Amino acid sequence: MTATPTAGQTVLEEHLTRLAAALLPLHGAEDLLARWGGELARRLAAGGRLLVAGNGGSAAEAQHLTAELVGKLRHDRRPLSAIALHAETSALTAIGNDYGYDEVFARQVRAHGRPDDLLLLLSTSGASTNLLTAARAAHDTGLRCWAFTGPAPNPLADLCHEHFAVDSPDGQVVQELHLVAAHVLCEYVDRALPAALAARTPAGDVRSGVEVVLGDPDPEVQAR
Repeated sequence: MTATPTAGQTVLEEHLTRLAAALLPLHGAEDLLARWGGELARRLAAGGRLLVAGNGGSAAEAQHLTAELVGKLRHDRRPLSAIALHAETSALTAIGNDYGYDEVFARQVRAHGRPDDLLLLLSTSGASTNLLTAARAAHDTGLRCWAFTGPAPNPLADLCHEHFAVDSPDGQVVQELHLVAAHVLCEYVDRALPAALAARTPAGDVRSGVEVVLGDPDPEVQAR
């Protein structure tokens, strides 16, 4: 949605006008972010990982997201595995030097990605070649791929399995609302995580403080 600032507005007022215009349609993304949060919680509880990447400001947004998952959003809980591919500077520069910048994320996806993992790519334009190459690598590796983008359709949204698009021509507004979406996504992960963990821990597998070791005629009881 495009908003036209009113003549005489200050820089802040103009920015807030554009932000408000893009913010209202965000209500329609509630179901998507809730579903993504549930799926991500199940994958992380099962031992999967979230791989994320972006360029420039989108790289900062992606790293913000991983910090919330490895650390915490609101309340203490187990750490969750989330890796910002652009933060691995030695690998990033080595790959860029040896294979070209278009491969900096794709090669890491091929190295680290497993079928239970998820790849989330952030781009205001949806046209960054290194992210498009990473999305193709995700398909080749068997990863599910999501995208945070600006207005859709765009090439990255088309390549990923699903996408969250901010309908604004202003890249600053897109990045700001990507951060809102990241926080909401993490909130839904936290809400879904207890059930996801419970589903992965059958009652019969819970260990107590005493273990009975079988094999000899008389059980050996070892206190732990």
